Amino acid sequence: MASRGRQGIVLAREGEQRRKEIVEPRREGQGEQQAPAPQGHVLPPPPPVDYGVFMQGLVQGMQTHAHTQAALQAQLEAQERADVWWSSLLRTRFEGSAVEEF
Repeated sequence: MASRGRQGIVLAREGEQRRKEIVEPRREGQGEQQAPAPQGHVLPPPPPVDYGVFMQGLVQGMQTHAHTQAALQAQLEAQERADVWWSSLLRTRFEGSAVEEF
């Protein structure tokens, strides 16, 4: 494990190539040190956002959601009507006679 010695020397972790680095002691009043520059591939910034297109997509998604909710509500109401119809049919059909269970 890397550790800092009394004289400001940092040893490499186990499994890494052995090396020594001289580390300057931190002085009070000194600001935070900057992070080292990233190495390797750096992603480019994202493309600019066209908020008009974004808002159109958002509105279209909200409309689709509203239409889906309305269709589901109509389907639920139709199912409830069918359930009531079957219930009344079965009650009328078998009201006076005994129904045998299998």
